[in-house]
This record gives sequence, structure tokens and C-alpha cells, in this order.
Amino acid sequence: MTQAAVDPKAFAQLALTRVAREMQGSLILGIAAEVRGMAASGKPICNLTVGDFDPRQFPVPAKLRDGIVAALDDAQTNYPPSEGIPELRRAIVAWYKRALGLDVPVDWVVTASGARPVMYATYRLFLEPGDVLVYCVPSWNNGYYGQLTDAVQVQVATRAEDDFFPTVDQLREPLSRAKLFTMNSPLNPTGTAIDPARLADVARLVVEENARRTATGRPPLMWMWDQVYWLLTYGQARHAHPSVLVPEVAPYVVTIDAISKAFAATGLRVGWATLHPILAERMKSFLGHVGAWAPRPEQVATTTLLGDDAAMATFGEGFRAGLQSRLDTLHRGLSRLGVHHIAPQGAMYLSVRFDLFGKLGVDGAPMRTNEDVRRWLLQRAGLAVVPFQAFDLAEENGWFRMSVGAVSVGALEAALDRLGSALATA
Repeated sequence: MTQAAVDPKAFAQLALTRVAREMQGSLILGIAAEVRGMAASGKPICNLTVGDFDPRQFPVPAKLRDGIVAALDDAQTNYPPSEGIPELRRAIVAWYKRALGLDVPVDWVVTASGARPVMYATYRLFLEPGDVLVYCVPSWNNGYYGQLTDAVQVQVATRAEDDFFPTVDQLREPLSRAKLFTMNSPLNPTGTAIDPARLADVARLVVEENARRTATGRPPLMWMWDQVYWLLTYGQARHAHPSVLVPEVAPYVVTIDAISKAFAATGLRVGWATLHPILAERMKSFLGHVGAWAPRPEQVATTTLLGDDAAMATFGEGFRAGLQSRLDTLHRGLSRLGVHHIAPQGAMYLSVRFDLFGKLGVDGAPMRTNEDVRRWLLQRAGLAVVPFQAFDLAEENGWFRMSVGAVSVGALEAALDRLGSALATA
């Protein structure tokens, strides 16, 4: 077929919407592609970039794997309902009641192909162009979804001394203007978990704000609560759900969850949201239009897994121990090297601050930005990390995310040795 000659840039400018033209690709995935290229050249690389798991080190639960195979053998391959098969929705409700003390009816549950579709659907349900979106930085993907929905983005900058979670005083004024507020704990990228008492304070603030809005007829403030890492906590950290702590907040909370991180099942794509049934109907319609439902075999197998507390406990103990051993290896090694970081609390991440500004970078010039430091760590120590700029933090402050799901303890120890040598000569 003969193609007409076009100027690609002019073509894109004319053909695409403004939102599509302004859309940015994932900085994390871009960094990961660079790292893979270096690793292919034979250079020793410890890849701590993408929040994924190496199945050779962290296989999915046997009950989940075997359940998928059994469902395929049983010819469970046709379209599922757009809100998810009834058995899975009931299993989620029962599991939440047992494990979290959270009591939601089945008609509050909408499933999808992972957490991302229900997250994006939440933005689409509650944000018109120009509505105010409030989220904390650093945090994952809020800036991308805010741009795609043409929202007015209000970022609340958090501090390391607060474990990168906001205070009520920081939130009070922004939430008075917001249509949607998002929060994630345990937190990607920082690996920290919010204290339940602080979470309860935030929940009461949301209740108070909505009481004022009800009295004046304003649209409610909705709260997207992302808890995909809630089964992954360490030490004294404890997870809680805002609607359990403050039941009055429940109508305003959209809970986001999935099997991806809790069961090392990132590629199996089963996620869900819980939200008030009037709102859940609209989410079901949205997901039905885009076809974002989870495959039926995975839904059937997840149903069986969530109903088996013993299987989940057996898997979870070994899984958490493997992640914690890696996080603890980083914690001990960075402590030995005198590198500032936050001790592991949750998820699969560790926050680390490299104070290398002013030192000579790989190009011979003094390092001024997190990108300069990232490139130096990659070239000099074979250590691949993600700057907090990938999580909407603008400040060049030396903070990075380390993700341990795809590396061994031995690889971490070798990387820490290389890091020590590089720091000694910086």
C-alpha cells in the first residue's frame, strides 16, 4: 500500500486531542528499558526499578496456578459479567469481613483486569474537566490520571519525617476544594504505612467536609483508598481501612485492591473496587464499555484462593519473609554505608536518599539533579533505582525508590559492595 507523504509532527498535532498530545509515557518504564539495555551488554546491574516480581523467586500461590489450569480444563473461557462473576464478588466480601473487619454488601464490589482499570474508572466517574484532584506526593500515577481527565491537580508535598504521609492540617484547605482525594498505603513508592490513628484523623476530616457539603448541596468529596499492598507490612506497621476506623466515611470511600502485589500475581490481572452500589453501577457500565474485565479462569481461581485462609496464610508467610529478607538486606547495607533511608514498613519498596549533589557525575560535571545521581549510581555501581520525580515530586532532593521483587539477596549484597566502592571514590 502506498502511503501519502505527511509531516509526522504536524499530523499528530492536527489528529490528536490536546489531552492525547500532552500525555506522558511512564518514566519508570523508560528507565527500566534503559537498564535492560545495559544488562544485555553484560554489565553487572542490580535492577531495583519496576514494581514487579521475578516468578523464579516469587511464584504465585500453587492454589491460584492450579485453579487457573482447572478452570481452563473446565472450559471456563467465555465472557464473564462486566462486574465480575458472582462467586468472586462474594469471596471478596467474605474475605474482607474476616481479615479486615470490613462489612460491605456484594453489590458494592466491581472487579476488573487489575487495579488500574478501576483506578482510572474512579477518576472518570468523579472528575469533570476543571474539577480539583488532591493527592500527596510522592505517589504513583496520580499525575498521569489527573492529566488524562483534565483535572486541576493539587499536590500535597509530604515529608520523610512523616513517613511521606500528609497531616490533617496539610489536607484541610485543599480538601475543601476537591472533588476527588486519593491516598495509598502501604505507599508506592516509599514503602511506608500510615499509622491507623493518623488515618482515622483523615477519615474524620473527610466526614466533616462532606457534612458541610450536604448542608449546602455541593457535590461530595470522594476518597480513593488504594490498598493493593495491604497484606505486605513488616515490623510494627499495621494496616487499617478508613471505613472500619470511622464507619461514617464509608459512602465516600472507593477502595482499590487486587491480587497483583499481595500474591505476586502481577500478570494475572484480577483487581476490584468497592464503592456505594449507586456508584458501582456506573463503574460497571464504564468497564463494560472498555472491556476491562478480568479473564474468567483467573476469576474462578481467585475465588477459590480467597476462600482458603490456610492456603493464603501459608503462601503469605513465605512471601513476606522473602520480601522482608531483601528489604532488611538493603536496610543493613545502607546503614553500614551511612546512606540515609527509611527502615522497611510495607510493600516491596525502600526509600533512600543519596546526598551526592556537588560530586562529579558521569559527564565530569557536578551533580545537580536526581537524574544526575541516578545515572551515576547506574554507571558507577550498577545500581538501578527510580527518582521520586517519577512519582510527581518536583524537588531535587536525592530521594529514590528501591524495589526488591525481582532480585535475590545475593544480587543485593553484591550491589551494596559495588555501591560502597563507588561512594568511597565519589
